[in-house]
Amino acid sequence: GTKAAPDPHVWTYETGHSGFGNHELENYCAWASNAAPCSAASPNAYVGTDGNLHIVAQQPTAGVYTSARMTTQGLFSFVYGRFEIRAKVPEAQGFWPAGWTLGNNIKTVNWPASGEQDVLERVDAATMPDWNEGSIHGIGFTGDVGLGTKVAFQGSSTAADWHTYGMIWKKGSVAYYIDEPTHPYVTYTTEDVKRFKGSVWPFDAGQGNFILLNLAIGGDWPGPPNASTPFPAEMLVDYVRIYAN
Repeated sequence: GTKAAPDPHVWTYETGHSGFGNHELENYCAWASNAAPCSAASPNAYVGTDGNLHIVAQQPTAGVYTSARMTTQGLFSFVYGRFEIRAKVPEAQGFWPAGWTLGNNIKTVNWPASGEQDVLERVDAATMPDWNEGSIHGIGFTGDVGLGTKVAFQGSSTAADWHTYGMIWKKGSVAYYIDEPTHPYVTYTTEDVKRFKGSVWPFDAGQGNFILLNLAIGGDWPGPPNASTPFPAEMLVDYVRIYAN
């Protein structure tokens, strides 16, 4: 089957091996890149004949990892509404798949002043019950003093199954749900950030947030892959949707 390019009118790529602030191990590759260790013949992000977006973690040589970090920065952003990612993610030591947003003003005010909304975030091997984490970050609430909530999947379901990861973003609030928009598992408000010294709620600045989809390998949260980690492995995305407010 053919591997098609993700829509270039919507998606661009962050590339490189900088560790992205978390000491991650992957080299992020753009579509059609042959800059070593990337390979245009074996893309890290493509649309398959199944219609899904595939974000693929690969290990071209021992200790070298490639993946993709896709972003709509400069191409598409939104303010408020209901946002959904229907996805299934790989679960193994060292994998760190995510679906999230950042404020368009990141180029001028930097992170975390831009704000960050983490809708889908999951590390390492499946657990029982399995989980996803939904978080928000801004000035005064990042990392260990961030606002993050782990939610358990129902029954024997895991993040390796298809799920809809959603956010309901309104003025003064960010709510997260899995599969059921009418049942958010957490709602964060301007009141929640007030307990952090010097905090600033960044989500009503009006500048819009852009979308990121990535599959990180290694880093501070999951730790490195090991002999049990399968390569290649992939994160599948059926759709990304925004329902207007």
